[in-house]
Amino acid sequence: MLLDAASLYFRAFYGVPTSVTSPDGRPVNAVRGFLDMTARLVTAHAPDRLVACWDDDWRPAFRVEALPSYKAHRLSPDGGEETPDELGPQVPVLVEVLAAAGLARVGAPGYEADDVIGTLATRARGPVDVVTGDRDLFQLVDDERGVRVLYTARGITDLELVDEAAVTAKYGIPGRAYADFAVLRGDPSDGLPGVAGIGAKTAAALITEFGDLAGIREAAARTVVPKPPLTAAVLRKLHAGADYLDAAPVVVAVARHIDLPAVEGALPRRPADPDALAALAAAHGIESSLRRLGAALGWPEDVLG
Repeated sequence: MLLDAASLYFRAFYGVPTSVTSPDGRPVNAVRGFLDMTARLVTAHAPDRLVACWDDDWRPAFRVEALPSYKAHRLSPDGGEETPDELGPQVPVLVEVLAAAGLARVGAPGYEADDVIGTLATRARGPVDVVTGDRDLFQLVDDERGVRVLYTARGITDLELVDEAAVTAKYGIPGRAYADFAVLRGDPSDGLPGVAGIGAKTAAALITEFGDLAGIREAAARTVVPKPPLTAAVLRKLHAGADYLDAAPVVVAVARHIDLPAVEGALPRRPADPDALAALAAAHGIESSLRRLGAALGWPEDVLG
């Protein structure tokens, strides 16, 4: 099980009230929500291994170089990611808690969590569940290899299972074609404009007819007599968007072979540092969430003292 950590702690922040605070009054809603969700996931799905995948770089240079608009609308004045004031201080707390609990947390310099997930999913020798609220990761679904997405469609409790059939049912495209579909349609949440004038329906028709983006562009280059779905209007739009179509695939495609050390990710049968975990629990008022996590992981009942 691979957790898209930032996606989950953002959802936890918005799904749990900020009135959930530590003893000294600081919000810990994102920390508690993340831990509670992890406990539920372990209980419901019983993974053998679990890794919290981290954004070491939420807006990698190679993606911005290809498409300067990538996530530009989410930049804060200091150049970092715009984050609610009450959430920012909770992220280091979560890092400490995961370390003390012994849950694997993995990031890679210059890459997003998506790329860590893509690499670990590609390396995996067995089934993989990717937990995320980011549709970009639908491109990883692979029925043959048992890679599926548990999509946090609504809040942090209601998960939608996404496999190839679900992608086809939702978007009308082959199950592994989501990346090319996203390039054509665009995604405003990531600053991805798409090809002007080509919406989801046309994008799906083009991919269904020609297989992938390369096939679409090849057909557009050799078409003399336009016919659906490559009508004259669609051809004009594809030609006008040629520069964008050259750049966007590297932005949308999840990297699957980045340089990562071997990651075990075995579920800890005891906390890595029980004393540190107990201190964090008391300092931040997260004892109940850690007890629920401990119960899911099979820790002794007295592990927090």
